[in-house]
Amino acid sequence: MYYNNFSDRKLSMLMDFYELTMANGYFSNGMKDDIVYFDMFFRKNPDGAGFSIVAGLEQVIEYIKELQFTDEDIEYLKSKNIFKEGFLKYLRNFKFTGDIYAIPEGTPVFPGEPLLTVRAKTIDAQLIETMLLLTINHQSLIATKANRIVRAAKGRPIMEFGARRSQGYDGAIYGGRAAYIGGVVGTATTLADEVFGVPALGTMAHSWVQMFESEYESFKVYAENYPDSCTLLIDTYNVINSGIPNAIKVSREILEPMGKRLKGVRIDSGDIAYLSKKCREMLDEAGLIDCSIVASNSLDEFIITDLLDQGAKIDSFGVGERLITAKSEPVFGCVYKLVAIEKEGSIIPKIKLSENEEKITNPGYKKVWRLYDRITNSPIADVVGMSHEVINDAIPYTIFDEIHVWKKKKITNFYAKNLQVPIFIDGECVYESPSLNDIRVYCKNEVENLWSEVKRFINPHSYYVDLSTELWNTKQDLIGQFSFK
Repeated sequence: MYYNNFSDRKLSMLMDFYELTMANGYFSNGMKDDIVYFDMFFRKNPDGAGFSIVAGLEQVIEYIKELQFTDEDIEYLKSKNIFKEGFLKYLRNFKFTGDIYAIPEGTPVFPGEPLLTVRAKTIDAQLIETMLLLTINHQSLIATKANRIVRAAKGRPIMEFGARRSQGYDGAIYGGRAAYIGGVVGTATTLADEVFGVPALGTMAHSWVQMFESEYESFKVYAENYPDSCTLLIDTYNVINSGIPNAIKVSREILEPMGKRLKGVRIDSGDIAYLSKKCREMLDEAGLIDCSIVASNSLDEFIITDLLDQGAKIDSFGVGERLITAKSEPVFGCVYKLVAIEKEGSIIPKIKLSENEEKITNPGYKKVWRLYDRITNSPIADVVGMSHEVINDAIPYTIFDEIHVWKKKKITNFYAKNLQVPIFIDGECVYESPSLNDIRVYCKNEVENLWSEVKRFINPHSYYVDLSTELWNTKQDLIGQFSFK
C-alpha cells in the first residue's frame, strides 16, 4: 500500500470530532455556503532557531483530492445520534470546492506568516483542519531539525537512522521524506525509498557480528557478500583492540585480492571523538586513507558541532532518534485560524484576541512577500499584507516593527516575491508538485541564501517579518473595537 495514496488509506475521517459538530451546526443554521478564510501559521521556531523549513504540501494535496465520505463513515456518524439527516446526506456527496494558496515545500519560513491560506465554504474549510495541521506540522518539524543537523555537519553527509524510534509507521515514512527535504542523503527506512525515492542506506547491526564465532569471521563474510560497499561496524567488542585491526585484516585478506577497497567503518558507542582520531591513524598507517569513518549513537546538531570542534575524524553521520522525533522540541506548533468571512461580496476581517500578545491573530485575506537584496539575492525581510496589495520594488519600501512602530527600515535596491502560490482553485488542483529531489535542491539553495546570522544555532538574528501599513491599521482598528477595560 503506497503511503501517498490516500484513497487506499481511507483518511477522510481523520479529523477532530468538533469539526463535524461545527460543520453540522453551520449546515443547520444555513451557513454551509458562506465563504470563509483561514490561515495556517506558527508562532515560534523550534529549538530557538532563526527559521524553519515548510514541508508536507504534497500529502495535503493528495488528501484534498481524495476527501470523501463512505457509506461506513455515514453510518458511523448516524450512530452518534447528534447529526442532522440533511447534513449526513450532504456529506455523502461532499467534494472540496474551495481555493488553497500555500508556500512551496522546502522554503525557509518564519513565525507569523501564513504558510497556507484557505478560501472556501464554511464546511469545506472546517473539515480539513486536522489533516492540514498534522501533515504540515510533522513534516515541517522534521525537515527543520534535519536541516539544522545537516548544517552542523559542515558538508559531511547525514543519514537518517531513526525508524525504530519514530512515533509510529507514518513518523518513520513521512519523517524520512521530510528529512530528505532538509538535506539528509538517505534513510534507513526502506519503504521511504520505495514510495518516495529517498535513498535507502544501511549495512549491519551488532547482532550480525555476534552471530559468528569471531568478529573477524563476521567481517569476512560481509565483505565477501558486499565487496563493492563494505562498511563494517567496529564497536561490538573493542574498537581499537579488535574492531579496527579486524577491519584492516579483512581489507588486506579479502577485499584487496579482489581488487576492492574497504569503504568505511562505523563507530556507534564510546568516546567518538577520541576513537575516530585513533581509527584514522590506524587506517592511514594501513594505507586505507580512502576508508571513511561513520559515527552514530544519539547524535544531534550540538553533539556533532562539539565532535567537529574537538577535531573528530568523522566523514559522515548516522542520526536517529533525535532527528526523526525532533527530540529537543517535538512540536512544531502550526495553528489554523479564521481570519475573514465574506458578506455580500465584501471580505470582512476577523481577529482572535488573547491575554497573550503572541496569540492575537493577523486579520484579513493576506499574502506574504519576501524582499530580496538585488546584489546578493539574500532575503532582507518578509512582509505580510492584504491580498490586494502589491509591493512596488522599483521604489524604496519602508518596513516597521509591529510593536515598536518607531523602529523602521527603508529597503532599497531589492526585488519582491509573493511566496504563496495557488494550489486549488474552485476545488481543482492547479499545482504540480515538484519531484522530491527538486524540493531538496530548492531547499538547499534557499537556505544558503539566508544571512549567516539567521542560521546561528545559538541566539540567531531575528529575521524581520513585518505587517504592511494597511494590515497593521486593520489589526489595530479591530483590537480597538473588541478591547474593553
